[in-house]
Amino acid sequence: MPVAARLQYRWHQMLALACLACGRSQAALRRFGAMLACAPGDRHALASRAHLLAQAGHTAAAVSDLRALTASHAGDAAAWFNLGFLLHSMGDDRQAEAAFLRALDLDATLDRAWYGLALLHIRARRFDDAALALQRNTRLQPMSPFGWYQLARVQLDRRRPDEALKIIRHLKGFEPRVAAQLERETGLHAQPLA
Repeated sequence: MPVAARLQYRWHQMLALACLACGRSQAALRRFGAMLACAPGDRHALASRAHLLAQAGHTAAAVSDLRALTASHAGDAAAWFNLGFLLHSMGDDRQAEAAFLRALDLDATLDRAWYGLALLHIRARRFDDAALALQRNTRLQPMSPFGWYQLARVQLDRRRPDEALKIIRHLKGFEPRVAAQLERETGLHAQPLA
């Protein structure tokens, strides 16, 4: 990048960060666009603009930026996850699944991608696949109740109430409100371990 373009890029970058600090998202969006004019395919500018666009409800535009990001930085697992997340929210489950799988190929420890993949499997009623994805998610993120909650629901869908009861019992140890919610929703009641 020529020196003048590099200076312009840095100037827009500073202004974008200042806009974000002041809560001026629209101004920050314009600055990220100016950064991309100086450096097309810039990882930071594309990811930041996609995030702001998604927050503003411009999902299709955010997906467009994330597609550009994954094309120019194909090894960015977080970008693939974010793309999958937005595609899932748009109902494009086939492409969302491909994006989540790509993210996991790049980083098998990306617990959010396992969770997203599980939600897709649940929606498709592929409960065995969902259980496997949620088991990976809960191994990677054992203190988050979200994966455990979904896994208990999936175990019921798989007609394994004993497994759901084990999860409720487990949740009582660190997330009693979530355990109580599951008991209300499922009619199952687990006694805590002595």
